[in-house]
Amino acid sequence: MFPQTHVYFAERVLGKLNDAVALGSIFPDMAIGAGVNRDISHSSGRELLDFMRHDAVMIDFARGNITHGVEPDGLDYYGDEKNPPYERGYCFEKGRRFIDPTIEACNIPGEMGWWKAHNIVEMGIELHVSQKRPYGEILRQAFDNGELIDEIGRQSGAFFGRDPLPFYGRIAHFPDYIDLEKSTPESLARKYDFQMYYKHRIRINLPRVARLIDEAAQWVESDLEFFFSDITEKVKKMMLGLNAL
Repeated sequence: MFPQTHVYFAERVLGKLNDAVALGSIFPDMAIGAGVNRDISHSSGRELLDFMRHDAVMIDFARGNITHGVEPDGLDYYGDEKNPPYERGYCFEKGRRFIDPTIEACNIPGEMGWWKAHNIVEMGIELHVSQKRPYGEILRQAFDNGELIDEIGRQSGAFFGRDPLPFYGRIAHFPDYIDLEKSTPESLARKYDFQMYYKHRIRINLPRVARLIDEAAQWVESDLEFFFSDITEKVKKMMLGLNAL
């Protein structure tokens, strides 16, 4: 999922939102840019919680982090990996219909189509979430919390056994990479173009991708709230089992 959606979901699960929760909820994606493998960043929530459990501020960061990941089962598990009884997660299943137009609009080879089509669905969801509350502004405020970011960089480096500087750098530049406004199809497409060029040196067709994002937002509208309600309860149950709520 995209950043504002992760913040929204963390708030649903935890029943509160502060700077630590907000940054924790997007940390698995930020950690990738700091040199941590995605499989590790998205599957170390339990260990990070134990590492930070006795820090009154950072435990909220660790709780937010758990709501994001794949192991234990957070939002990206149900959105990407598996949403029983379906073959794949919600966004991949919803993205099946967008594979061919995404390949064309994003100028990508066919083997990248399903992954990027699931991103289109994620941006459609981000469009819905952005209308609920100014989650972009909440994230912007969190990124301005220098004292907290210093602590995140220090403790993240210690946890992953790495120099903290890449974590500081990634967090500092992450706002450039994501949409912190009240999202529109056009604003999401522009940021996606930036991401695609950064990752793949590919330029997308902005108007066509914006139209796909709008179509995806309409496509998920009928069952999106059911999806969030269902997995909110599942993730709460998981976190209670970890003594994380």
